[in-house]
Amino acid sequence: MNKTIVPVMLGADLNCYNLARAFHEKYGVKSYAFGRYAIAPTKYSTIIHFTIVPEIDKDEVMLDTLHRFADAHIGDKMLLFGCTDDYAAMIIRNREELSDFITPYPPEHLLSSIAKKAEFYETCDKFGIPYPKTVVLEKASDDYSAEKLGFPYPIIVKPSSSVDYWKFPFDGMKKVYISKSPEETKKIVDEIYASGYPNKMILQEFIPGGDSHMRVFTTFSDCRGKVRAMCLGHTMLEEHTPKGLGNHAAILTEPVSTLPIAEKIKAMLESMGYTGYANFDIKCGDDPMDFRLFEINLRHGRSNYYVTAGGINIAELACEVYESEGDDCVCCENEVFWHLIPKSVAYAYTDDEALVERAKALTRAGKEASSLWYPADMLKSPLRLICVLEQLRRQKKKYKTYCKKYR
Repeated sequence: MNKTIVPVMLGADLNCYNLARAFHEKYGVKSYAFGRYAIAPTKYSTIIHFTIVPEIDKDEVMLDTLHRFADAHIGDKMLLFGCTDDYAAMIIRNREELSDFITPYPPEHLLSSIAKKAEFYETCDKFGIPYPKTVVLEKASDDYSAEKLGFPYPIIVKPSSSVDYWKFPFDGMKKVYISKSPEETKKIVDEIYASGYPNKMILQEFIPGGDSHMRVFTTFSDCRGKVRAMCLGHTMLEEHTPKGLGNHAAILTEPVSTLPIAEKIKAMLESMGYTGYANFDIKCGDDPMDFRLFEINLRHGRSNYYVTAGGINIAELACEVYESEGDDCVCCENEVFWHLIPKSVAYAYTDDEALVERAKALTRAGKEASSLWYPADMLKSPLRLICVLEQLRRQKKKYKTYCKKYR
């Protein structure tokens, strides 16, 4: 019997909108989303039923909200997604109590073994997957010298647990820090621990190269732990605001075969019985074959529409592949230019001229996609159109303020 497809999301950010758009394109359905407050990426959208639940980030409130939702949609095919690390972790922890929903996420034990960067690097060692030289801090130290660390400055400083980190906000908070001296490292680490952050810290060698040296790799595993889809993105440009640093703003999809460690990542996921979406941040150094893995996100990434634009609809993966039989693995081989920001901004602020020329060529060939610029949504809501235009205008100001212009 055919069931009505009902996508349900926790969150209201770009991740939420990208996924809702994928469902709308594929199945013509509207998604339901619950968040603490409305924000621009999903505001005034006609493809999302958004409900504000001020304490939805608390387990008991989330469970009560979703149980009442499920009671009102008995007989429907409900799929549940968390659009931030915190929401994904909540779903994973409470999976047994959310059995009315299809939840394409990994087993709970992986929250402690790979969701945190320190433990994830131990897993990478077992599979011969390279990552930057790393020192893991259990607590603040008085010696952050290059000699003590084993690698030179500048270095990267970041929390091991992103979920814990964002629960303890403070002035000047950044997603990732670049430290140029031991003194600066001490100041950063002390400030983070003073905020109440309870977990480990990561001090890491800085891999040379700008945004265009970054890659994003997305995989999808079915409920039996078989990797069924993989898509590689070559980052053109990232966001450069303090809290947005590292978020993808423009991506060119590239054949998965150009990533030498793709098969090792696939083997790692299948060995640990991973299920659902996984999203990896990777950087290529000066050697074009030297790829280093930075982290794994146990969910679809914020920029997930680059996968859908590349020909692998991420909504279809959850709806039709997750519970299906089969061992086939679809690898994206299409080249597409995805961008959140205006094309002109991507062209002006990308450091790699060759990438810019490729993006322009793909645009001329009609192989281009913008997450927010979705006519099927905007044409039905003048407020949505105005909201999107304002978001794009603000991006121009952000890059002028925070990023170096190349052309």
